[in-house]
Amino acid sequence: MSPPTPLLQVDDLRVHYPVRSAGWFGKPVIARAVDGVSLALARGETLGLVGESGSGKTTLGRAVLRRTPLTSGTIRFNGADITHAGTAQLRELRRHMQLVFQDPSTSLNPRHTVFDAIAEPLIVHGWRAGRAALEARVTGLIAQVGLPADSAQRYPHAFSGGQRQRIGIARALAIQPELIVADEPVSALDVSVRAQIINLFQDLQQELGLSFLLIAHDLAVVRHVSHRIAIMYAGQVVETGTRDDVYERALHPYTRGLLAAVPEPERGASRRRSFPVALGEPPSPMSPPAGCRYHPRCPFAAERCRREAPPLREQVAGHRVACWFPGVSTPPA
Repeated sequence: MSPPTPLLQVDDLRVHYPVRSAGWFGKPVIARAVDGVSLALARGETLGLVGESGSGKTTLGRAVLRRTPLTSGTIRFNGADITHAGTAQLRELRRHMQLVFQDPSTSLNPRHTVFDAIAEPLIVHGWRAGRAALEARVTGLIAQVGLPADSAQRYPHAFSGGQRQRIGIARALAIQPELIVADEPVSALDVSVRAQIINLFQDLQQELGLSFLLIAHDLAVVRHVSHRIAIMYAGQVVETGTRDDVYERALHPYTRGLLAAVPEPERGASRRRSFPVALGEPPSPMSPPAGCRYHPRCPFAAERCRREAPPLREQVAGHRVACWFPGVSTPPA
């Protein structure tokens, strides 16, 4: 029996930007924001996308939604190739793929009431059931995301940051999407309300069968909600696997360094802290190093790492890593 078709399939995706020209007659300098990423997302699954700032996470999320131009690669949604989808096809795709922004303070129009903000995508996509049905739909969404019943005629400034993010989530849910790309959805919120928003995502997933691509740098948040994890570094995925594979049996030195940098008052935390944390800065996307892109910061880099880029290979079932010496704790001979 063949495995089910993933809701989202990305193959060798590249997003390169011309930044500037090298002199009057020189070739343009290219920023390789996403450089050969492949991943899949199943129905009803949450894939956590983790990496430092500048690793390409947000660009990848926008590329998946076809909100940024692609250089090469393939994107399939529900089995259909959407890589070169035109305006009409993209408009229809928007009904199935939505984005939750990082900062709810800037993603909501301050002149629109909550009713206007949530109703807008329904109207844009051709709501024809009448005003009464529209009001009922918006009221239902307000209740679904846990906002006060009297929210509809109030403005965004009257709400807390967590409540504004709930408004953004309700707006994303309005047209009943199958996939939501959540770009750092709790990083702009107080610590006290982050758990509430993450729990809301989990409740909505169970209730509606949603799939989430969760972009974040908070490893605790990603671990709490994700089924699988993908680690990005310098525009590439360097490790991917189940939540337990990545957090308990990480193989790439970058992943292990990220985990070692997070204080965790739990069993095993001292073992993680004994692993060296990555030093220095990530490479520029305009001039990534040859070979493994992590080798200038890796405490275990060997000559082969400097010469050859490792492929993303499966080490055990479902656990893939791009490293010539996965899992090492001492420099290779």
